Amino acid sequence: MPNDRSDGATSSFHGGPALAGPARSGWRAKVGAYIALTKPRIIELLLVTTVPTMILAQGGFPSWWLIIATLVGGTAAAGSANTLNMYYDRDIDALMNRTKKRPLVTGAVSPTGALIFGIALGVFSVLWLGLAVNWVAAGLAFAANIMYSVGYTILLKRHTSQNIVWGGAAGCMPVLIGWAAVTGSLDWAPFLLFGIIFFWTPPHYWPLSMKFKKDYAAAGVPMLPVVSADTRVARQMIGYTVAMIACSLALIPVAQMGLLYTVAAVAAGGWFLILCINLYRRAVAGTTRKLGAMKVFHGSITYLTLVFVALSIDPFLPF
Repeated sequence: MPNDRSDGATSSFHGGPALAGPARSGWRAKVGAYIALTKPRIIELLLVTTVPTMILAQGGFPSWWLIIATLVGGTAAAGSANTLNMYYDRDIDALMNRTKKRPLVTGAVSPTGALIFGIALGVFSVLWLGLAVNWVAAGLAFAANIMYSVGYTILLKRHTSQNIVWGGAAGCMPVLIGWAAVTGSLDWAPFLLFGIIFFWTPPHYWPLSMKFKKDYAAAGVPMLPVVSADTRVARQMIGYTVAMIACSLALIPVAQMGLLYTVAAVAAGGWFLILCINLYRRAVAGTTRKLGAMKVFHGSITYLTLVFVALSIDPFLPF
């Protein structure tokens, strides 16, 4: 208390500047905490798939307004789902080293504040997309939110080792939203893009679960790497990767993709498959400490980026 009074007297003497810095930093910290609730890095990865899908649907570059409006709505929808996920999972987040610094665990944001923020973002996303884009995109965004915040977070995550497989379907929805934003409907092409991301999700997320296996075990979350041997997980990753590559190749005749996308899909898919096979070989050899799971995790992000960048450029090429 003496220090507080002293600070206050000093600020009054100097006309208030001493309070401006802490007040401003406190405001920024609060805003940063609410932004952290939305998991910006995950949203960034989701949106990487939205714009290329819109370009493919348009057969060229859509209007800037449509792109921005779709990204704003998609960001709000994903941010809502992620916030509601953190709200529900705040108990187990406190038990995991990887998540113990999240805003609801540290107290930077109150549970009530997070719940209101998450619901408000969700309502805004649906109304924004419906009024600024179209109601098909809005309905898909609402469905994605429910799939993640209820389907994955509440029904699947704590109760089945296949949680990320079916719960990951919510992360596939941006391609459907992007396609619907341009066309107002859906077609086979966006469902194949959905398939690419759906089958990509397990070999993307399970390596991360391998890395933080003890965290998930301590929190009682039955991720497959927690309840199964590394060899079994790696085998399933190979199977999902093969299905992912199949979807990426099926898109070539369905969407009449050109040479650039074809080369990218084959080369990137083959490279990522090799990463998964090498992980399996290391698991069989019993080199747990040098499993290299995070190499596969980062490789999965590179794969998705390469394929969707090629997808976005391909419509502009004459071959």
